[in-house]
Amino acid sequence: MAGMSRADAEVVVDAMKPLHLLADTLLFEEGDSSDNDYMVLVLDGQVRAVSSAGIPDGEVVITVAGPGSLLGEMGVIDGGPRSASCTALTDVKLGLLSREALLGLVERHPSVAARLMLGVSKIVTGRLREGNRRLRTLSQVSRALQSELDAVHAVNRRLLDEQDARAG
Repeated sequence: MAGMSRADAEVVVDAMKPLHLLADTLLFEEGDSSDNDYMVLVLDGQVRAVSSAGIPDGEVVITVAGPGSLLGEMGVIDGGPRSASCTALTDVKLGLLSREALLGLVERHPSVAARLMLGVSKIVTGRLREGNRRLRTLSQVSRALQSELDAVHAVNRRLLDEQDARAG
């Protein structure tokens, strides 16, 4: 990640705690603001990230994360609530890096921590760019739908006016 050497990666892995989850186990819950002081690296298996996105009785699949994927990095960085719920799709092996362990890396191995955070920043900016792309697409679809609704409304208005004219 971000130009890390094998030795740097080993320093980061040494700071992580192993975590094994069985399939269908909840890892993070969207909105949780108390269990947000760690991020995980998916080593094996798949984790699904979903958001309720304000949809009653619904959810939007954000991603299915596989080996090499980081999850939970935003909470470690800003301490904010979890932005998605993550559930193990399969049995998964994870490396858990707590905020405390990250701060320890900053103190003991600042150059490694800097490269790690550069890698995390690349991931976050990549997700932001993808979110912006999706927002642009949704905006285009919304505008097209609004144009269609406006056209239907105009036709309905014309038909009603014609009906009123014949009745009057």
